[in-house]
Amino acid sequence: MPISLFEADINGRLVAANEAFRTLVLSGAPLVVGTAPWVNAQPAERTSAERAWQLAKENQSPFNFEFRLWQPNGDASWILVSTQAQRNSAGGITSYVGTAHDVTQAVARRMLSEQLIGLLDASHDAVLVFDRNGALMFANDYAQQLVGLNDAATQGDAAVQTFIQAIRDQLPREITSGTSSNRWQGEVGFRSADGIMRTLDVVLQIVRDTQGAIEHYSAIARDITESKQTQDELQRQATHDALTGLPNRVLFLRKLAEALDRSRTLKRGVTVLFVDLDKLKDVNDSIGHAVGDQLIVNMSKRLVSATRPSDVVARIGGDEFVILCDGLGDEQVAMDVANRMRTAVTGQQILQGFEIATSASIGIAMANASMLEEMSSADAAVTLLHHADSAMYRAKQRGRGRCEMYSEEMSANARERSALGSQLERALATNQLFLVYQPIVSTHTGRIAGAEALLRWQHPDRGVLTPPVFLALAEESGLIGPIGDWVGRQACADMRRWLDTKAIDNSFVMHVNVSARQLSDATFVERTLASLRDAQLEPHQLDLEVTETTLLEDKGGVMRTLNALKRLGIKLAIDDFGTGFSSLVNLRNFPADYLKLDGTFIRDIGSQGGDDPIVRSVIQLAHSLNMSVVAEWVTTEDQSQRLKLLGCDFVQGNKIGEPVTSEKFSPLATSTNHSR
Repeated sequence: MPISLFEADINGRLVAANEAFRTLVLSGAPLVVGTAPWVNAQPAERTSAERAWQLAKENQSPFNFEFRLWQPNGDASWILVSTQAQRNSAGGITSYVGTAHDVTQAVARRMLSEQLIGLLDASHDAVLVFDRNGALMFANDYAQQLVGLNDAATQGDAAVQTFIQAIRDQLPREITSGTSSNRWQGEVGFRSADGIMRTLDVVLQIVRDTQGAIEHYSAIARDITESKQTQDELQRQATHDALTGLPNRVLFLRKLAEALDRSRTLKRGVTVLFVDLDKLKDVNDSIGHAVGDQLIVNMSKRLVSATRPSDVVARIGGDEFVILCDGLGDEQVAMDVANRMRTAVTGQQILQGFEIATSASIGIAMANASMLEEMSSADAAVTLLHHADSAMYRAKQRGRGRCEMYSEEMSANARERSALGSQLERALATNQLFLVYQPIVSTHTGRIAGAEALLRWQHPDRGVLTPPVFLALAEESGLIGPIGDWVGRQACADMRRWLDTKAIDNSFVMHVNVSARQLSDATFVERTLASLRDAQLEPHQLDLEVTETTLLEDKGGVMRTLNALKRLGIKLAIDDFGTGFSSLVNLRNFPADYLKLDGTFIRDIGSQGGDDPIVRSVIQLAHSLNMSVVAEWVTTEDQSQRLKLLGCDFVQGNKIGEPVTSEKFSPLATSTNHSR
């Protein structure tokens, strides 16, 4: 027979064997009665075979054993020996009949399978195979840990079915119902055995029969929960404010665009409120940024508490918040909502021992039909936010702590400011800027002791413009630097010409206004000295005027520049004294040569026939600090005489002399000074 057969006695020793057995197991050698079927196996395997034989004999169980045989060519083959007991009529075992099979290929496949399973068990990806009905066929170690399997006996556990069902439920319908695709990759949510909701990146391979019916599924699932959380956190950080946790500008504009999209079909209003906290910069500068940050957090909580759950509150700047009110289309209701927001953030707060008064300016902008017809939702969102910003700016202009509704007039003003700003950039290059000089007269001698250089713009369309119209634009755009440099050089050059024509003498002082932005430039001192050298002037012939507001907002750089100028001999003046918040502190700390008394204190001088006690006190205080006093806005002879009696050193105003060009100032100074 072609089947390898043998007969063994009750001790498992060969009694007889056919030719096929001798060829397969004994390599064609003659049968030696009394030897074991595994006689040609390796020593270690023969020992294992003997133990297995004794165990099967004691338990009266079938005997099956695999061992290797080395062929003459050096190859190894695997032989499976199996026996079946032969019994007599009394049930006793008389002998054994056995077979031998070449199982080399089966063993090779099994060993490869075991190696692959070992590799899969070492993987940190869950590998599963389940049939068309959802019965688990294979799960590696990580999959068992993820699902909650303890051993193979629990494959029917509810946890397995829950996991498999979670995958199957989240598969696209065309994968399971169609036959065009056998592979799918995507993310699947699953609550693991430890109770954590996880996100798995699943690659699913579907095996089908020749008819296209599903035979089984193979899945590789990678746990990406941590990376997903990291990605979500990075996404959150990119769309949320780090300090308050509120949405930032990017997310707000996205939400606003979505609301505008909905309004196209639902025909309901969309309103944006732009909230700017008043004087937060004062808190940061005077108390510290830590308190300022705490104040911002408190304000954000108040705004959120005062809004509807559907409203979106975002922080888009240092002290700027915006609120999206979806479904709000009535102007009166919008104004009421804005006033509620303003009330929520207005009042007194105590933070780290400091009592802080808070208020806000709020701009309101509402979407309209023409905006939605002419623009995309993204562009309309940016425009609507800009409109609310313009309305907020108008609220601040009108005194802060109020609400303003956007109007087309504001857009016109904004466009006008933008156009004026671009024109200002060309004004300096095309010689449209010029200076006029207002005399500063000594009350004791009546002579012109100095002049204040005042900037003017000869606009080609609007005529002569004064600084209040365009100076803020220069500050915002950074043009204040080059414009200020030009003013300083031109004023020094004009003074040099007056000196050369003997219109003035060397005691004359040129007064020039400077801004905080100019003084904060590290090269300002060097450029100022260069202007004096070019005009061959001495440092004491130049006076730089600084407002109290500049001193109040200083963070260190401005004061360092002023101290450096003072050490070089350049004179300094406090301009508009009396309009700031800490005048006496500035008088004590600032090394000024002049104190320019603001015109608001001069208006009532002499009107009742008496002297203003405030003016008298300020003059005496300035003199005690070795400062000379210049009174501005002197418009009557009575005011001039009263100020002289009060001890004021210099006067300036239209009564004393109107601002004139350099060409007209020279003969004016000559006639005035020579007549004295």
